[in-house]
Amino acid sequence: MASPFFEFEQDFVGSLRCIPMVVRHRLDTCGVKLKLEHWNHLTQAERQALVEWPCDTPATAQAYGDRLQTLITQRTGSPAKTLEVSPQPPWRNIAAIPAPVQEKCQAHQVPLSVQQWASLSELQRFALIKLSRSSHENLNFVPAVQEFGLVAA
Repeated sequence: MASPFFEFEQDFVGSLRCIPMVVRHRLDTCGVKLKLEHWNHLTQAERQALVEWPCDTPATAQAYGDRLQTLITQRTGSPAKTLEVSPQPPWRNIAAIPAPVQEKCQAHQVPLSVQQWASLSELQRFALIKLSRSSHENLNFVPAVQEFGLVAA
């Protein structure tokens, strides 16, 4: 089975000390705002379960969110905040590259065509969107585009 983690995450996925992209994607899919503080209250086994639990249909997303909220409430005494779930999140749109991703690519001189964008997996598109946010330092943007084959390493 292929690893659910990206190469650019390798410095922390062994310990799961940070929330990996696969879990961040699931959080956006189920509408739970999980903070690193919440994550740190979970056991290693619980973190690993969040990596493995399915969250790819409306029913599994609901179940994922419910299980996660139960865990967070057990560990911290209150549930995590919830987020509105977009019925058409930008990482599912293969016809248009989101502006922040285009801007980040231009800033790093990474050519990205709509065809290349469409050829990425949903999780890869999600990662590029997250790594393009202006509110983050995003040291992993260049390693990610290299890993995804968009530029030579």
